[in-house]
Parts: sequence; C-alpha cells; structure tokens
Amino acid sequence: MPEVVQAGGWGLLAGCALLLGAACGYALRVPQKVIAWVMAFGAGVLLSAVSFELVGEAYEQGGLGPAALGTLAGAVAYTVGNMWLARRGAHHRKRSGHNRDQSQTSEQGQSGSGLALALGALLDGVPESAVIGVSMLEGGAVSMVTVAAVFISNIPEGLSSSAGMKRAGRGKGYVFGVWGSIAAASAVSAVLGYTVVGGLPVAVVAAVTAVAAGAILAMVADTMIPEAFQDAPLAIGLVTVSGFLVSFALSHA
Repeated sequence: MPEVVQAGGWGLLAGCALLLGAACGYALRVPQKVIAWVMAFGAGVLLSAVSFELVGEAYEQGGLGPAALGTLAGAVAYTVGNMWLARRGAHHRKRSGHNRDQSQTSEQGQSGSGLALALGALLDGVPESAVIGVSMLEGGAVSMVTVAAVFISNIPEGLSSSAGMKRAGRGKGYVFGVWGSIAAASAVSAVLGYTVVGGLPVAVVAAVTAVAAGAILAMVADTMIPEAFQDAPLAIGLVTVSGFLVSFALSHA
C-alpha cells in the first residue's frame, strides 16, 4: 500500500476516535468525574508524546533553535486562534456543559457560535493529525505512539464536547456532522503532513514538527486540563501522570 494512503488511513483512524467519543457523550449519561478522568489521562498521554516523540525528534533533527522557535510559534498560533474563536462562542467547546457558568454557548445565545465550535474542533485536531503523517518520514513507518496518543486523547475530547453540544441544544446531525468532518480533516492533515512536509529540508521538517508540538501543548493547557480539573481537582495530577507514563512506556517498548 502506498505510504501516502497509509498516512491518510492512520490519520482517519485517530480522527474516528472523536466520533467514538461523540457517540458516547451524546447517547450516554457519562458521570462527570469519569469524563474528567479520561480527559486528564488523555492530556498526560499527549504531554508525553509531545515531549519524547515531537520536541525530542525536532531537537535531534534541527537542533535547539528550530525546536524552540517552532514550539513557541505553534503555541502562539494556537493561542491567537483560540482567543479569536473564544470571542465568537467557542471558549467552552470541550466543556460537557453541566455547569451553567461554563457551558457551551447556544446558537440562540450567540449567533455563529456553532460555526465557531466547529472551527475550534478543527483548530484542536489538525496539529495532532499532521504529526501522524510527519512521523512516517523517518523510515516510512508510522509512529504508533503518536497514533495511540492522538487516538486516546480524541475520545475524551469528542465525549465531553458532544455532551456540551447536546446541552446547548444542537441536534444529532450537527454534532456528528462536526465530528465526522473533523475525522475526514484528520486524514487530509496526515496526508499533507507526509506529502508537503516530506519535501522540505530537514531543519524545516524539525521546525514544523515543533510547531505542531507547541500547538498541542497550548491546547492541552488551555482546554483539556481545565475541563478535567473542573470535575476532579484532587485526582487530576495522578490520572495525568498515569497517562504520561503509559505513553512513555509505549515509546520505549
């Protein structure tokens, strides 16, 4: 099978975890603490993958400069995009919506918030999926740790966010349309990560990897950890460390 097709397939697989989480969040009444624990675990997995698979790889390929500058640039780009979307109703896009003060904005409450939520989901998912394709540039084999990290983290994202969308009054068609589109975009992002980045100089590849790492780190700090902390403040540290260690063990298996 051509490697570009494999890249798209792995990206789609990781993206489909969003649909799996969305189905659980929309159809089931998952306890808030369970959502928080899964979110914290996914955050720990991503933190480990970013540390050992992305920033570490960027440093080995391009040195400290491209790795540091790329990571900072990714964090800045994500933060700017997140701030812009927050003002349009997507600030609590990963919230399950049980807390009235921190629930997602309904379309009646703020026109255009539905589109902002969809764009926010895209902003969160594209960097994660792109690094799956980039990971295939070394030897043609995908980094299973990266795929596992994105897949595991996508489940609580879809679960919590879809529960919040339902509480905000959005219908089944909108909820699954958003996550189905993001799953498809994940496949496209992985393909672009493999094809476009693959033709660039090594230092540029390192910088692009670091940009994705910075965006993911900012996303974890801005959206995943606050959602987890909201419902499990005493357990979040332990659960996050557990996710970190699981990902670390997979990367050294």
